[in-house]
Amino acid sequence: EPKMFYDIIQRRRNWVNASFCCGAGSIHRRDAVMEAALKCYADNIEQQVEGKSKDLQKLTGENTLDDGLVSMVRHNIAQEEEFTPYRFHVSEDIYTSLMLHSDEGRNWKSVMHPAVESKMLSPQDLLSWSVQRFKYAGGTLDIARNDNPVFRKGLSMGQRVMYASTVWSYLGGVWNALFLIAPLVYLFTAIAPVSAYTADFFIHILPFLISMELAFMMGTWGIAGYRSKASYLSFFPVNLSAIWTVVKGEQIKFKVTPKDRQEGNFLYLVWPQATVIGLTALGLLYASFQYFALGNDSYSLGGILVNIFWGLNNILALSGIVMASLWQPEQ
Repeated sequence: EPKMFYDIIQRRRNWVNASFCCGAGSIHRRDAVMEAALKCYADNIEQQVEGKSKDLQKLTGENTLDDGLVSMVRHNIAQEEEFTPYRFHVSEDIYTSLMLHSDEGRNWKSVMHPAVESKMLSPQDLLSWSVQRFKYAGGTLDIARNDNPVFRKGLSMGQRVMYASTVWSYLGGVWNALFLIAPLVYLFTAIAPVSAYTADFFIHILPFLISMELAFMMGTWGIAGYRSKASYLSFFPVNLSAIWTVVKGEQIKFKVTPKDRQEGNFLYLVWPQATVIGLTALGLLYASFQYFALGNDSYSLGGILVNIFWGLNNILALSGIVMASLWQPEQ
């Protein structure tokens, strides 16, 4: 949800100088970007020289290498190394900000301005949206795997926490999938995710849920909170695909987000969400029939009510993206 991202997540990072570039709607100081790029270029060369030198020492059995040989190795590596530290990473925007924030001694500042200064096209169809979201998720997780901001030199503690929260959000596909599967397990098998749906359970869970929703509402006042949560929950297949791609060590390929609307329906993109909706609806009917019609005492009234509410919430949250796959603009 753009308003949630820009007005809440990005803007609330200004106080620790951790708002980051997220595409075309940003302005950079050219000398800041070039200076950070040069430092990165030099660091990469030195790391490769160190690695090559160790390999040569093992090969020759010598404790030290001739300065002339080291200079020649450095020259060859410099000729081969591309001076393009940002261009070939799928998430060059956030990676650029990460490099600038960690540029020791320069203390570059980044600010998310709340005023609208430019307007650009968002994805006009589900295919474009999926391409963009996979790129965001895969690129961010790839950075975490290969150049983790939590351990990167030059960042303040606040910046580390903020970058870590961004990475953490893209791991959400794992627990979102569990959140969607849990009611299905109960509805079809009567195996509950908690020991018992007793009065003690509700006494503890309800105040927590209510206080969490109130806190969320106050922190995001004026922005549709449920829409953002539904979008995040619906994102789970793309998110899991990005996680698996990074875990396998595959390169996140750069696919430019289409600027024109792609024609046709995109039901093939939402079959996981549609499957969850179908299974949940079937599970609601099955469990209700087992408990109310057949008197199956494996189920409990509390468990039935909680999981009916849980399942209906999941159906409502996922139905938006399924409907979006069929949406066609008016001619």
